[in-house]
Amino acid sequence: HVQLLPPQNVTLLSKDFAMILTWAPGEGSPPGVTYTVRYESQDRLDKWLRVPHCQNISRSFCNLTCALSNLYVKVRARVKAVWGRSRSPWVKSQFKDYYSDVELAPPVLSLDIRDNAIHVSASFPLPTCVENLTWKYDLNLWEAGSEDKVSKILCFVSQQKKYEGYFRKDTVTINTTALRGNYCFSARALYESISLKHSEFSQPVCVLLNHKG
Repeated sequence: HVQLLPPQNVTLLSKDFAMILTWAPGEGSPPGVTYTVRYESQDRLDKWLRVPHCQNISRSFCNLTCALSNLYVKVRARVKAVWGRSRSPWVKSQFKDYYSDVELAPPVLSLDIRDNAIHVSASFPLPTCVENLTWKYDLNLWEAGSEDKVSKILCFVSQQKKYEGYFRKDTVTINTTALRGNYCFSARALYESISLKHSEFSQPVCVLLNHKG
């Protein structure tokens, strides 16, 4: 039996709408080591649940998001190394819960220009199990080369309320009759839990509107 050292730097983190357990191999781990993950929730302590897709895996991370039985209760996870008949001790992460700790990724924008309007929709890289939560997005519109995005938005279409707080599947329709030139769009994801969270803004998407010649 080889003495397997346990995984190191075991961390439960939230990234891009997902709750992920990460770790590093224990010092001197032999080739072919695999890992097994379990988790427990704060409302059922000492009941460690299997994560079916993270049993005897070779990678050093496990996406727990859709394995969690309750997104509103703090959970922690543990991982052990396996090599042949050898097992390392379990190593536990800290507690986190999806509801308050989720970190967001920027949405991806899709632009549809028709007649005198542009229709903007946003897609989110969401795990399937959290698609029904109340995701929203803010949209920025500005003329390329201008410095003050907010004043531009207010100047163009004050009735649109600065394009803030649209639900994830909502399409924002903007009348382009008065817009002429190169205009850029960018958006960020929003989620209101204990406090209002938002992602970074997406990379700008720019289009020529009402361009002559």
